[in-house]
Amino acid sequence: MAKLKIKLVKSVSGRKPNHVATVKSLGLRKINQIVEHEKTPDIEGKVKLVSYLLEVEEV
Repeated sequence: MAKLKIKLVKSVSGRKPNHVATVKSLGLRKINQIVEHEKTPDIEGKVKLVSYLLEVEEV
């Protein structure tokens, strides 16, 4: 299965609480932090919700 490389590029301060929780659930805490996840429908949905805060690359 494909992997996604997800990078947090914008701050979560002042965002909606559910968006902040979604970013945390992806394992992102700091700006410019990168995490890798398997490409699953669950992860794709989370990425879509907060896509304006992220940079996503398929590996």
